[in-house]
Amino acid sequence: MEEHIRQCELIMRLRHYSPKTLRAYLGCLGKYQQFCGDTRSLRETRTLELFLQTVSLRNGAAQTLNLYLNALRFLFRHALKLPFPDSIKSAKRPSRLPAVLSKEEIERLLESTKNAKHRLLLGLTYGAGLRVSEVVRIRVRDLDINRKVLTIRQGKGNKDRLTIIPERLISALGSRTAGRAPGEFLFGSERGGRLTERTAQKVFSAALKKAGIVKAATFHSLRHSFATHLIEHGVNLRYIQELLGHRSVITTQRYTHVAQSDTHKIKSPLD
Repeated sequence: MEEHIRQCELIMRLRHYSPKTLRAYLGCLGKYQQFCGDTRSLRETRTLELFLQTVSLRNGAAQTLNLYLNALRFLFRHALKLPFPDSIKSAKRPSRLPAVLSKEEIERLLESTKNAKHRLLLGLTYGAGLRVSEVVRIRVRDLDINRKVLTIRQGKGNKDRLTIIPERLISALGSRTAGRAPGEFLFGSERGGRLTERTAQKVFSAALKKAGIVKAATFHSLRHSFATHLIEHGVNLRYIQELLGHRSVITTQRYTHVAQSDTHKIKSPLD
């Protein structure tokens, strides 16, 4: 089994899988190796079913179960050279609407953030529709302030894309990048290197609390809000798809369900 896992790691590295995916898949396969031990056959469908049942009992989240499934499919396809059993299906993920902040709540969030670097971090994340992993990796050279264009390098799926820089942040970005080397991180850490994703999430949580916003929002809600507000402004869904870097427009379409429409004009039969 160890040899098969090493083979999977080699293939993933050659295909330039992200470090996060690499760690996740290898972690899943390591757990499968422990489960199989010396007594169970890793190739048998029954072994797979028992293992996934164990995973489901420990963590019932569909997302976690599907992560293990994808790792095992990779093992079967690329290392064992065997078809993955058709009887084992992906777990159905619950359909939840994304948490979205209103424009007024976005303003309150930014106004409550007195630290200029942190305020710029949150403003750019919302104003450009970024993931936390993307905003903390922006370097000075990625900003084209004159054209108001931001290049996201090696985003999700190892894809580059272009997105917009809000006019409102031009001055703050100009001040922050003045005299800095092109390769420097825009949001550097005081201890050197870049700001961590965890620190960025803590900044958001603190701002949310200080602004008195009680919604169950996360850092990713800034990106959700960006997409939703663009839809409300009538921006074409295909443009939004490009800005967000979605592979399929179907992913982008889910924001149409939370965007304010003419629904509020409909009167209830009780009224």
